[in-house]
Amino acid sequence: MPSENIHVAIVEDDNDIRETLALIINGTPGFTCKLVYSDCESAIADLPNQYARVVLMDIQLPGKSGIEGVRILKPKLNEVDFVMLSIQQDDESIFNAIKAGASGYLVKDTPPAELLRAITEVCQGGAPMSANIARKVIQSFHASTVAPSPLSERETEILKFLCEGQNYRTIAEKLFVSPHTVRTHIKNIYKKLHVSSRAEAVRKAVDDRLV
Repeated sequence: MPSENIHVAIVEDDNDIRETLALIINGTPGFTCKLVYSDCESAIADLPNQYARVVLMDIQLPGKSGIEGVRILKPKLNEVDFVMLSIQQDDESIFNAIKAGASGYLVKDTPPAELLRAITEVCQGGAPMSANIARKVIQSFHASTVAPSPLSERETEILKFLCEGQNYRTIAEKLFVSPHTVRTHIKNIYKKLHVSSRAEAVRKAVDDRLV
């Protein structure tokens, strides 16, 4: 049985970055990192036989890219959350990562404390994104033609907050409603979009331009 620690795996080809991330994670109570990989091929071969709750995945890797890695691994590891940790901030990388199955997207210069918060947040159903990444996502939504949506105005508003990585309590505070009300709306969103998780709802919003 895994312990209560959040078990994190790292896929990163830069030795210094990989070792630094592992030191930060292992040096913080409540977190463990025993799985580190320098390329996607190694992760694809080994991760399905290991236990990890969160995978920090670089994009630019030798061989298969991190986006390809997520696309291959996510169907096999449905309970695992993949968070991209990359210098890539172009729209194509961001949206391809989300479509592949990533639950979050952080830039590599994310401060350690913020990175650890993001790992915790994704385990709690969040979709952590660096501020500039979230801004690009929202700007892309605004720039595109909005498809016919099955969601109400309030549900669309809540879906936008989900895409920004906001948690239930923050959404409730922003809308001046109870967390229970937010959860009820989110259940309705999942039902209407035919999804079963926050990450799937965000991907649906990206794919269908619902926000």
